Amino acid sequence: MSKIAVFFGTGYEEIEALTVVDILRRAGETVDMVSITDEKSVTGSHDITVGMDKTLSEVDFDSVDVLVLPGGMPGTKNLEACETLMGQVDGFVAEGKVVAAICAAPSILGHRGHLKGKKACSYPSMESHLEGAEVFRQPAVTDGNIITGRGMGAAIAFSLAILAKIQDQDAADKMADAVVFEKFKI
Repeated sequence: MSKIAVFFGTGYEEIEALTVVDILRRAGETVDMVSITDEKSVTGSHDITVGMDKTLSEVDFDSVDVLVLPGGMPGTKNLEACETLMGQVDGFVAEGKVVAAICAAPSILGHRGHLKGKKACSYPSMESHLEGAEVFRQPAVTDGNIITGRGMGAAIAFSLAILAKIQDQDAADKMADAVVFEKFKI
């Protein structure tokens, strides 16, 4: 099993962050909710405050396999302003470890040059920030060690893409069935 760290900055998008935590814990993965501040609770963009498992200073990054960056505003800007976290994102990408970002957060990867030559997606108004990427308009995109998601409505698909990457597609398909997630067109 993998160890996943989901990072929470003030103003994060609640559904994007918590769906990842829920789906991956259901799948038996170890998931830590991490505050990027010294506070043990973080308030999201819709005034929902959630207790964290750890603060950033408590994370042993050597034992973490996957970094997850939820979107939301100003959550995404707060994540990007966190130098310690950005150093880890750069290191994980360089080492080929999994980094996943959804909604506005893929813009962070674009700004840092990690999407050059990669396929990616993001919230529609943030697509211009996916610098160097081939932009797709689908719920989630996996390209090598980078996983991106489009937005709140794609939170389950994004979570399943992470699960497929760290376990396998069969595990993701079984989880999709277990949570009654069906791909459909509106």
